[in-house]
Amino acid sequence: MSKSAKPAYGGQAVVEGVMFGGKKHYVTAIRRKNRELEYFRLPREEKESLRKLKKIPFLRGIVAILEASANGTKHLNFSSERYELDPSEDYKIEESRKESKMSMYFGLALMGILTFLFGKFVFTLVPLFLAELTRPIFSTDFSQILVEGAFKLIFLLAYIYFISMTPMIKRVFQYHGAEHKVINCYENGLPLTVENVQQQSRLHYRCGSSFILFTVIVGVFVYMLVPTDPLWVRVLNRIALIPVVLGIAFEVLQATNSLRGIPVLRWLGYPGLWLQLLTTKDPADDQVEVAIASFSELLRLEEGTKPEKEEIV
Repeated sequence: MSKSAKPAYGGQAVVEGVMFGGKKHYVTAIRRKNRELEYFRLPREEKESLRKLKKIPFLRGIVAILEASANGTKHLNFSSERYELDPSEDYKIEESRKESKMSMYFGLALMGILTFLFGKFVFTLVPLFLAELTRPIFSTDFSQILVEGAFKLIFLLAYIYFISMTPMIKRVFQYHGAEHKVINCYENGLPLTVENVQQQSRLHYRCGSSFILFTVIVGVFVYMLVPTDPLWVRVLNRIALIPVVLGIAFEVLQATNSLRGIPVLRWLGYPGLWLQLLTTKDPADDQVEVAIASFSELLRLEEGTKPEKEEIV
C-alpha cells in the first residue's frame, strides 16, 4: 500500500499512554504502576447528521474539533484514574467516581467540550483587551490586529513552555512524540518496531498543535475584515468569529498536510512543525512500546482480527 493510500489515523497523548483513533474504533494503551499495559477500547459511534456535517468544508472542522474534545476527555480520564494505581487498587476508582458529583452530572464528554470552549474564549478575549490598552501607541485597525495576534502568540508559547517544565506534562509531551513517531513509521511503510519508530521524526503535519497555531495566524487575516472600534463591537465580533476562525484553520491544516509532499509548498506547514518542537519531546523506548501497542491494537480492531490472547479491561 502506498503512503498516500494508507488510512489517515490520528492520536493523542494521555497520562502514561497514547490514544489512537481509526474509522471504527478508539484505543488507548497505558503503562500501569506495575509496568503492565492496559487498554481502553471504544467503538467510534457517529450519528448520521454528524457524518453529513463532516463532508461540508469549514463546518467539518468545527464538528471534528468538538468530537475530539469530547472523546479525548474520556481517554484522558481513563489514564489519569489508573496510571498511579496498582491494579489491586482499582476499587479506588469507583470510590472516587461516586465522590465526583460534577463529573456524574455533566458527563465527561460535555465537560471536555466546555473546557475547550472556555479555553478558547479566554485565549481569544484576553489578548484583545491587552491590545486595546496599547491603542494610544498602536491606534490603527491594522496595528491593533497585529498587536492582538502578537499577544496571542506570546501567550501560546509561554503557556506551552511553562507547563512543559512540570514532570507530568513533560512525560505527556514524550508520549506525544511517541504518537507521532508511530504514525510516521506506519505511513512510511516500516514495521512497527521500537528501533524503526525511534528513527522517525517526532513532528507531524496533522498535529493538533499545528492547528492551534493556525488559529492565531488565520485570526489575524479574518479580523482584518471587521472593525476594531468601539471595544464592545470588537469583543462581539471576536466571539462571533470563533467558529469561522476554527473552520478555516482546520482547512488550512488539511491543506498543509496534503501539500507536504510538494517541495515548494511543504514549507506552508513549517510554522506548525516548529511549534511541535515545544509540544513534543523525544520518548524513551518503553514509551514507544506503549504507543506501538496502542496503535497495533487499533489496527487489529479495524481489521477485525482476534487478539493473540484474551485481555480483560
